[in-house]
Amino acid sequence: MKPVPKRFFRRDPREVAPDLLGKVLRHRMNGRWLEARIIETEAYLLEERGSHASLGWSPSREALYMEPGTIYMYYARGGDSFNLSCLGDGNAVLFKSGIPHPPEAPDPEMLEAMQRNNPVNGRRRPPLRLCSGQTLLCRSLGIKVPEWNRQLFRKGVLELGDPQDPPEEIIQTTRLGIPEGRDGHLLLRYLDARHAASSTKNPLSTRKHLPMQRFCK
Repeated sequence: MKPVPKRFFRRDPREVAPDLLGKVLRHRMNGRWLEARIIETEAYLLEERGSHASLGWSPSREALYMEPGTIYMYYARGGDSFNLSCLGDGNAVLFKSGIPHPPEAPDPEMLEAMQRNNPVNGRRRPPLRLCSGQTLLCRSLGIKVPEWNRQLFRKGVLELGDPQDPPEEIIQTTRLGIPEGRDGHLLLRYLDARHAASSTKNPLSTRKHLPMQRFCK
C-alpha cells in the first residue's frame, strides 16, 4: 500500500472524511502489523457546536490547531479515540470504526493478536465487531492516547495506507453521541455501505428513521 500523503489532510474535513473510507490504519505492535480498513468516519468543524474545538483552545485540544494530519487523541467512554486534524484551525476527522484488513482473508495471527487486545467478557470478539466503534478500533490496534496524541504518523510504526480499493457506495448521515442543541442534525457521518453492519450503529437497520443520503465515489 502507498502511504497517504500529508496533502490529503490539507482539505475541508467534509472532503477528507468520505475519502478516508477504504484506507487502512496500521500499527506495529510486538513485531506484528495490526491493520484495520476504515469503514466509518465523522467530520468536525470549528464553527459547529458538536466539535471539541468549538469549546476553544486548551492544552488537551492543541492537536486540533496543529498542522493538517496531526493525530488528536482523547479518552471517550473509558477508551482511546483517534482523530486527525484537517485544513483550518479546529477542524478534524474522527476514525469511528473499521474491520480487520484485508476484509476477505485477514492474517489469522494478526486477527488473534487483535482479539487478545480487545476481548469481550473474557472471550474473543467476533472479527467483524472487533473495531466497531472508536474505542474498539484503538483497543484492537493497540493505539494509546499518551503515545500518539499531538504526533504524526511514523513510518514502520503507525501508518495510514491506501490499498486503492475505495467503497463503491457511501452513506452520509448524522453523527452519533452529539448532545442535544449541539448541531446533531448535520450529516457529517460517513459509512462504507458494503460494511455498514460492522459500523458503530448500522443506519440501515435502525427502526428510527435517520436522515441520510447515498452517493457513489
